[in-house]
Order: sequence, then structure tokens, then C-alpha cells
Amino acid sequence: MSNKLVAYIGILGVGLFAIAAIIGPLLIEDYSIVSQYISESFASNTQYGKYLQYLGYVPSGILTAIFCFSAPKYLQNSRWIKAGFIGLAIFYGLGTILVGLFPCDAGCPTNIMMSSDSQLIHNAAASLTYIFLPFCMLAIGLGLKKFEVHHRLSQITFATAIVSGIFIFVLISNPESGYRGLLQRIIETSFITFMVSSALEIKNSTKSVLGS
Repeated sequence: MSNKLVAYIGILGVGLFAIAAIIGPLLIEDYSIVSQYISESFASNTQYGKYLQYLGYVPSGILTAIFCFSAPKYLQNSRWIKAGFIGLAIFYGLGTILVGLFPCDAGCPTNIMMSSDSQLIHNAAASLTYIFLPFCMLAIGLGLKKFEVHHRLSQITFATAIVSGIFIFVLISNPESGYRGLLQRIIETSFITFMVSSALEIKNSTKSVLGS
């Protein structure tokens, strides 16, 4: 694939996620983006949940995984960069696919005794995604820092990794917080910022600066 195609795949991947996350709450009366998880907009009891799953989150995860597996080829050669993007492909890309395929129950309960098998898979995939997300981004940032050509992207990567890490810690510390929806959206916005920045960097790259 060309660098531009890889870039467009990455942008489309997070674009689908963002669109689904915006449209979903609009389809549910009295939904609160501040106090409700994104997953609650396509929970098993929602009328339009299937559309959000299979037109939004599942293809978003597939495209994100493809981008992350491909991205290191268009950046400087670094084990840290490769490891970070492979981690994102697995934990965020494939994690988003699982989250989309296995929606949570009504209200997305965190009590495992009250959860269906779909809810348990959903929670496990979401938890692993958020636990590893900041570490993968930090690894990429460390790899990018070694190359002056990627100085700006390394700064963005470190910033978004730190922001996401802080808010993930706050969210995991109190998953029933009245601000859980807002916290999750800040985390996702951080990741989208990183992805778009990485995609634009790759789009503007040329064969002559590729490290592999």
C-alpha cells in the first residue's frame, strides 16, 4: 500500500468511530454524554445499536488495526515504534472490533455477577484496550524522539499518551463516576488526535525518508 492510502485508512478508521460516537447519543432520548459510556449508545437493548456496531465500531476497529500494523513501514526504523503500533493494532484495533461485536447489556453494568457473556467480553476487551493504550503510545513517542524529522509527532504522541493515561487512571479508579462519559470521551479524543497526527505524518512522508 502507498503511504497516502495507509494514511487515509487511519483517518477513516477513527473517523467512523467519531461519527458513531456522535450519532449514537442523538438516537437515544435523555442520553447524557457526561455520565454515560459510549457503549451505552449501542447496548443490546438499543433500537439502532446494530447499525452503530456494524457500520461504525467494527469497521473502525478493522481499519485502525490495518493502519497500526502498516504504519511502522512509513516511519523511521525503530523497535519502539514497531512495538507500540503493533500493541495499538492488537489492543485498540482488535479490541474495538470485539467491543463492537459483543455489546454491553442495558446500562453497561460493571458488576460481573449481573453481566451476560457478551457484557463480560465487552468489559474485558475495553479494559485491556485502556490499560495498554497509554503504554503503546509512550513506546511510539520514545521511538519517534530519536529522529528529528518526527520531532513534532513525538511531542503530540507524548502529550496524548500522558493525557489519556491520566484520564484512564481516573476512570478505572471509579468506573461508576457521574463523569464517566466525559472521561471516556477525553480519552478517545486523545487517541483520535494521535491517530490523525500520525496519519498526516505518514501521508507527507516519501520513500526516501522511510526507515524500512
